[in-house]
Amino acid sequence: MIGKRTMDQPLVARILRISRMKKRALALAVDSGLCVATVLTAFYLRLGVWALPVGTQWLSVVASLLFALPIFVSSGLYRAIFRYAGWPALVAVTRAGVLYGLIYSAVFTLGGVSGVPRTIGFIQPMLLFLAVGGSRAIARFWLGGGYEALMRLGERKHVLIYGAGSAGRQLAAALANSSEMQVVGFVDDDEALQGSVLSGRTIYSGIDLPGLFERLGVEHVFLALPSASRKRRNEILELIRGTSVEVRTLPGLMDLAHGRVTVDDLRELDIEDLLGRDPIAPDANLMSRNIVGKTVMVTGAGGSIGSELCRQIVALGPNALLLVDNSEVGLYSIHQELESRIGHGSDLEVRVIPLLASVLDGVRMANILETWRPATVFHAAAYKHVPLVEYNPIDGVRNNVFGTLVAAQTAERHGVENFVLVSTDKAVRPTNIMGATKRLSEMILQSLSDNGGKTCYSMVRFGNVLGSSGSVVPLFRKQIRAGGPITITHEEITRYFMTIPEASQLVIQASAMGSGGEVFVLDMGEPVKIVDLARRMAELSGLSVKDDRHPNGDIEIEIVGLRPGEKLFEELLIGENSSRTSHARIMKANEPFVPWESFRVRLDALNADVEAHDVNSVILALTELVSGYAAEPKISDWVAMERAKITSSIDGQLSG
Repeated sequence: MIGKRTMDQPLVARILRISRMKKRALALAVDSGLCVATVLTAFYLRLGVWALPVGTQWLSVVASLLFALPIFVSSGLYRAIFRYAGWPALVAVTRAGVLYGLIYSAVFTLGGVSGVPRTIGFIQPMLLFLAVGGSRAIARFWLGGGYEALMRLGERKHVLIYGAGSAGRQLAAALANSSEMQVVGFVDDDEALQGSVLSGRTIYSGIDLPGLFERLGVEHVFLALPSASRKRRNEILELIRGTSVEVRTLPGLMDLAHGRVTVDDLRELDIEDLLGRDPIAPDANLMSRNIVGKTVMVTGAGGSIGSELCRQIVALGPNALLLVDNSEVGLYSIHQELESRIGHGSDLEVRVIPLLASVLDGVRMANILETWRPATVFHAAAYKHVPLVEYNPIDGVRNNVFGTLVAAQTAERHGVENFVLVSTDKAVRPTNIMGATKRLSEMILQSLSDNGGKTCYSMVRFGNVLGSSGSVVPLFRKQIRAGGPITITHEEITRYFMTIPEASQLVIQASAMGSGGEVFVLDMGEPVKIVDLARRMAELSGLSVKDDRHPNGDIEIEIVGLRPGEKLFEELLIGENSSRTSHARIMKANEPFVPWESFRVRLDALNADVEAHDVNSVILALTELVSGYAAEPKISDWVAMERAKITSSIDGQLSG
């Protein structure tokens, strides 16, 4: 019955769209037919044969029409909306039927008409009552059910699919039975397809998207362009911005290689779509040189960069991968993920070993390195959240600087061939403690390399990665879902961005290019203004930004002020002495450093200050060791600030 109702929806829609007067006329015509039909049926039941009335028998037909229709009109049967007909309508039909039956039977049963059997006087009114009541019940079921179905269709959100290729067709098929969305058309850049019909929907040109959205009432655009370049996707997104239409996208071809496209494949727009450049395919030789068939270790394996390094490394086929992290949760998560990848029909035969350890624990690190003898170590373990490190400088220096020193020296003592430090653009002329500690870590590896050891030390420096812990992208997305405001620290703040997979691949490739002591710098493209990023994310979520020009906008961008140690602009090079490498996205910087013998003495002094928890001396040492570092005028250590409050309070009490 549901299927039948669905098939009749076009007819139902036409009936529901006609005027009220025409609907009443149609109902009168139906009831007139029922009057005639029930008289004929009554004669059949009385006489046992079907035959048209003759002579005075036609009076039974005429009387039925003359009595029934005025009674039905006066009883309000034609004022009811049939699709809502319920108990009140049944009462009205019963009342009209009883009145009609009394009059009709009085004429033909009590009074009698020549040629008309007296039993017709009470058989026909009963038949007419059942017929009229049944017709109202059928109308309610058929029109009411169809109306509800049409209303549900009308309430579904209108979706336009950009891309009429295989992915677009499969996505439309997946949405065909959705109770929440209906596809109202396709858009495609191929002129040969424009104007054609696909799955019952027209394929439009993308020239005037805002006008098309308005004509079709579009609320969502789904990008089904898995093979489109990032530049082309960015151009399309710019056309959509400011139209109050929400954008979702299908992942790339590699992510869809598993087979059929489903609605579950749709995801929120990735901000890498806005970067406007495509990642360069990795060099297979560079990717495999320090990985394939070897034992590899990653410190900070549970972090954003560390975990992606592990994914890339496992896919390359090392002999074993050592996951080192002091976070139980992060380590467990990446270990389970990698084990799952290896176990599900994969050809990979990689031993993945999770090791809870701190890089500051020299004994533990020595035991690990001595047991497995890794050829390559990627050192991603670090505290990297700028405000947290700024307010906890002692542990920031201890973990980032001396964790690197312990890991690097232990690696050299146990025959590690390649030691790669994952660094940051915040190490360039740092304005915060985190950046200063990362630059100091770079200097440690430069000095150790210059000291003539067998381990090849190299560093890879890059900017922000999209989606990492602490990244603005997940923060903005969360704030947009909550209705705002979107908070940024300064209107002019800019950052370099790169995707985590691309950054990790470039780190692996750079590690294979090192000969010792190089600072590799990744080409991050053009810097992105954070306020523009926030605006794009809001607009591509279907929201308008509230500002002076649009006081009635949906969501506000709030400026909250720079955080301690935060820079307006990030840089990738300390000086201008950089050179290209064989890879288009990897440069090599020539950065100054201090010879190991004198540097070691200064590191020992810094370590003594750290162990003594002397914040002022630690900050002073950083300013002397790291070129360009200027500490905040006010010490931002939580412990030091609280102790200063207590001391001030005690002094006040004593003086009082």
